[in-house]
Amino acid sequence: MNIDNIEAFIYVCQLGSFNKAAEALFLTQPSVSARIQSLEREMNIKLFLRQGNKVSLTDKGEYFFPHAQKILQSYQEAKYRLQQELLPNELKFGCALSIANNVLPSMLPDFKAKFNNVRMKIITGHSKDVLQKVINQEVDFGIIRRETHPEIEGIHLYDDPISLFVSNGHILLKQETITLEQVAKYPLIFFDYGSMDWLYIHRIFSTNRISPNISLEVDNMETAKNLVIQGMGISFLPEHCVKKELQKEQLVRVELTPPIRMNISIDFIYVKGSSQSVFINYFKERLFS
Repeated sequence: MNIDNIEAFIYVCQLGSFNKAAEALFLTQPSVSARIQSLEREMNIKLFLRQGNKVSLTDKGEYFFPHAQKILQSYQEAKYRLQQELLPNELKFGCALSIANNVLPSMLPDFKAKFNNVRMKIITGHSKDVLQKVINQEVDFGIIRRETHPEIEGIHLYDDPISLFVSNGHILLKQETITLEQVAKYPLIFFDYGSMDWLYIHRIFSTNRISPNISLEVDNMETAKNLVIQGMGISFLPEHCVKKELQKEQLVRVELTPPIRMNISIDFIYVKGSSQSVFINYFKERLFS
């Protein structure tokens, strides 16, 4: 009996929909339907009644459901025990410095509790550098700004808004409305030359035929953030890297008129074919549950 078919059956039962089961399993709806049909043929019974987009269990499907749960649970427990015995003693994780500082601390305690004998090595760098390290298998996986490559699978984590931030007490905060033209009068700190963030911000100024007053360019957003706090200039920064500074009122978000909306996609990436790694499966479940 194919365990993937049983898993698809359980997901459809629990979510009440082939489409929702497909989303949860990272499959297409026809793939889930094919798995259910294969299971029905193998058992020579009808498991679901289909009425349009709605599905419900048949009497035989109701009877089989708890047994299917036991089969899947037993399989998963055995698989976990076997993987624990063969588990590597080191995990290498690639990500941007700002993600290491602001996102990972909330993720890693649970990981260490589950895999307490595994030593973690976190390697930081620009998104393109981390992508290359994943491709070369120098790291097991990475969290980066969206980059595409035929050897890589990427799963969308979240959209990271980019806003304009100034130090508390900055003269711009005294203005009732703040335009892009006004912003261009003040020293602007840019980071990560050539990145998508950098290109987005430059495009906004060039589209409006405005020349920004670039006073400093640095190679990472952490440095840019700290320079803004010190009053060296203002900067467009991703929201994830300024949460603590906003809470401490060291930085203030500035809303522009007319509003400007910018987002950067943050992805969890790994080499195609490595999705059965116990580590990757753990983080996928942790991040997307």
